[in-house]
Amino acid sequence: MPEPLPPPAPVDATRAAEPRPQPKNLADLFWSFTLLVLQGFGGVLAVVQRELVERKGWLTNEEFLEDWAVAQILPGPNVVNLAVVIGDRYFGLRGAMVALAGMLLCPLLLVLALAVVYARFAEHAAVGGALRGMGAVAAGLVAGVALRMAGALRTHPLGPWVGAALVAATFGTMALLRWPLAWVLPLVGGAACALTWRKLAP
Repeated sequence: MPEPLPPPAPVDATRAAEPRPQPKNLADLFWSFTLLVLQGFGGVLAVVQRELVERKGWLTNEEFLEDWAVAQILPGPNVVNLAVVIGDRYFGLRGAMVALAGMLLCPLLLVLALAVVYARFAEHAAVGGALRGMGAVAAGLVAGVALRMAGALRTHPLGPWVGAALVAATFGTMALLRWPLAWVLPLVGGAACALTWRKLAP
């Protein structure tokens, strides 16, 4: 007779029940966003995606894409809106206020100091050239983040091809037709929401 199969290996309950990474407390939230924003000269979005998704693991790429979409349609700076959303998710109103403080306090002090320096040296040709160079770097950072976020389209309810068509429509209306954001969001964004809702509706 064949020998009986060995029993399956026991499941590591500790590993299975291991919670997702998240900020330990309000101080961790504050300093995380402070250090994050201090890295973001010329393009905070690229740093936010790398830190929150790839390094800290507080969000998946899909969650980051969804939260970024919400931050885009709210008034105010997009990255600041995203910080408020994430802070509220983990600690409620206190977390939203602490994340907001982390995003704004140190940059405010730095901008005030740089404004004083810039007012003194603004007429130098080297300063203008340096600022134009930073603009090119910022554009590259945003493009790089867009490519990384595009991977989430594979799991989107509409599928990668419809998602790519919506990306192309957004690019075309803004970059080629020069439509203002106030038109693009309700038209292209509204169409995307309607299509997704119809796809997910029972």
